[in-house]
Amino acid sequence: MHHHGGGALGPFSLSSVLTWSPDWAFLLGCLLMLALYGAGVVRLARRGDRWPVGRTAAWVAGVLTMVFVTCSGLNDYGMVLFSAHMIQHMALSMLVPILLLLGAPITLALRSLRPAGKGRPRGPRELLVALLHSRYVKVISHPAFTIPLFIASLYGLYFTPLFDFLMQSRIGHIAMMVHFLMAGLLFFWPIMGVDPGPHRPGHVMRIIELFMGMPFHAFFGVAVMMATSQLVTTFTAAGAPPGTDLMADQKLAGGITWAFGEIPTAVVLIALVFQWAKSEERTARRGDRAAERDGDAELNAYNAYLASLEKRGGRPAQT
Repeated sequence: MHHHGGGALGPFSLSSVLTWSPDWAFLLGCLLMLALYGAGVVRLARRGDRWPVGRTAAWVAGVLTMVFVTCSGLNDYGMVLFSAHMIQHMALSMLVPILLLLGAPITLALRSLRPAGKGRPRGPRELLVALLHSRYVKVISHPAFTIPLFIASLYGLYFTPLFDFLMQSRIGHIAMMVHFLMAGLLFFWPIMGVDPGPHRPGHVMRIIELFMGMPFHAFFGVAVMMATSQLVTTFTAAGAPPGTDLMADQKLAGGITWAFGEIPTAVVLIALVFQWAKSEERTARRGDRAAERDGDAELNAYNAYLASLEKRGGRPAQT
């Protein structure tokens, strides 16, 4: 970590944020994510299968957003300014996960990994399927786990000494960033519903799940804005750019958190409405096709059932 000497960072501005300052752990991780996804898409294309361009674009956008918040000047400021750290935290826990999930990586993996032949040991595809069906994944992807985890990632980190402890070491900082990403992925996985998973709630439940987490998130932002003392000791006047008002910066951090909650909510809602419309349309089309195939056999059977009741003089049971 090349810590700039005390006060060597200039004022927090767009030009100072748009500098290249790679965090190698994240840079390598991001390159690997792009390479693996690309390999999957190429394998499908070679086989003659189409993979939606929108999914690839979403995945690439997610990875690039991650590169931006971890490998730019923003990461340097994130070490010395609460507001900059919060931008990183929000992007990693709410924006990147949504984009990555819209890329449907699990679906891509299941389609592009070759099944192991009969009598062969289980390959990566079989292990992935087994993992998706495992009790472990059932638990960690259940809303009763993901919603509290998402909320605890905010309150448990900044209102306890945990944040200051993690920020002391490079490993702690990386672990915290990875945790933000994973907590976000788990929270939005059942909600986005693009990829298969153990919990496939209906569209209404997904919207409820989304809104269950958001008030806590907004309240956290307001609590940080209203705090009258410094919540964490990591950010000091000595480390911050010269002339930084630490309390004003903390208020800004709370404001960023509060405002940022609205962005993913809007993105997810729009995505959900589109998915919903598509699934309704699919169901309707399926019904139409079935009717064409069996000449409305269902309807005829129901009419016959009503006729048989009338013959017997009974009416369909009233509840």
